[in-house]
Amino acid sequence: MTAPITVVIPTLNAAQALPGCLGALMEGLGEGLIRELVISDGGSDDATVQLADEAGARLVSGAASRGGQLRRGCAQARGDWLLVLHADTELAPGWAAVVAQHLQAGEQAPAYFQLRFRARGFWPVVVAGWANLRARLFALPYGDQGLLIPREAYLAAGEYPDQPLMEDVALARRVRAHLGRFKPLQVLAYTSAARYQEEGWLRRGAANLWTLLRYALGADPATLARGYQK
Repeated sequence: MTAPITVVIPTLNAAQALPGCLGALMEGLGEGLIRELVISDGGSDDATVQLADEAGARLVSGAASRGGQLRRGCAQARGDWLLVLHADTELAPGWAAVVAQHLQAGEQAPAYFQLRFRARGFWPVVVAGWANLRARLFALPYGDQGLLIPREAYLAAGEYPDQPLMEDVALARRVRAHLGRFKPLQVLAYTSAARYQEEGWLRRGAANLWTLLRYALGADPATLARGYQK
């Protein structure tokens, strides 16, 4: 039986974070889940490309835009399922067994993992809790939670839009309309808290919420991305 999952990771100068992400995926190889690894790079000038090559990944290169990178990466996939991860996200031990059970159920339901920041304290718990609640209530998981999607449903939904921000929200809407709500998997996805720690948890969280609201009201993703980077 052919392994069912293609892992797709967008990168841009991710050499520091990528080894942890890839290391956490190893149990998926042991379970016979991962068919291939595709890394879609946006022009890294650090050791990211070298790490991708050492990991045996199929490397796709192009302009730095997360939506465009994911679109190009997923276009290379041959697995029946896509597992889309950010380079600074690490799935918790035991994830492979849970994913295998989900696939064996035969539901073809898209799914996501439970966000947890690699940081301690009150605010990391609150912000991650809100993200998981948002994903459950509105069926809008973000990419840093990790997304597991049937490839046929992904293609039927129109693929990732080539936009620099909110590409995960756009795709979640499309997939939800085509296939139904995302299912929460009881596996933690640990992600970096660096941006929150640099800018402040409350300030960054409020900015993210405001960005989501503006996008929902029709704001241009490129304009939102420029504000987000500031």
